[in-house]
Amino acid sequence: MLKGKKVGILIESDFYEPEIWYYKYRFPEEGAEVHFLTRLWGQKSITFKGHEYHIPFECNESFESMDDAALKSYSAIIVPAGMVADRLRYTEDVNKIPPACEFIKRVFKERSIIKGVICHGIWLLAPVAELVKGRRVVVHNNLLGDAKNMGAVYVDEDVVVDDDLVTGRTGGHCNVFARKIIELIASKK
Repeated sequence: MLKGKKVGILIESDFYEPEIWYYKYRFPEEGAEVHFLTRLWGQKSITFKGHEYHIPFECNESFESMDDAALKSYSAIIVPAGMVADRLRYTEDVNKIPPACEFIKRVFKERSIIKGVICHGIWLLAPVAELVKGRRVVVHNNLLGDAKNMGAVYVDEDVVVDDDLVTGRTGGHCNVFARKIIELIASKK
C-alpha cells in the first residue's frame, strides 16, 4: 500500500515505548520505510531510553543535516508522544528558535508532507505557534490550554485531520493515528 514511501519519526529520550515500537513495525507492514530522526549533536548515533521501561533505542539519522530534496522525499513526519518534543525544543541560544522547531517549520512549508503530531508532541510547536494558529487539533487533555494559547482550534476527538495535519489525543491512540496517516498517504497516489 505504501511501497516506496518514507515516514520520518522524531525521537529523543523519554519516548513512549508502546507508540514508538508500534510505528517501527506498523508502517513497514504497509511497505513504507521508517526513519527515526533526531539531533545527533555531532555524534554518529545516540541511544535514547524510553519513558516507562527505559528500553534503549539507537538513532543514527539527523534532521539537522537534511537538505530540501531529502525532506521532500518524505510522505509523513511524525512528532510523537512522551517527552520527545520537550527535549527536542532545547536551544543553546535563547534568542534563536530551537533547531528542531526550525526543522518543523520546513516540514510545514511542504504541503505534500503529512504532519503528524500526537499527544505532548504539540510542545514542539510552541515556539512556532503560527504553524497551528487557526487549525483544528486534538491534544492530550493536559495540553488543552497550550493548544488554545497557540491559537489552535481544539476538537474533542481521538484523531483530528486538518488538511495535511493529523493530530492524536494520546500515545495510546497511536494505532488510529497511524491508520489515518497511512490512509492519507495512500490517497495521494
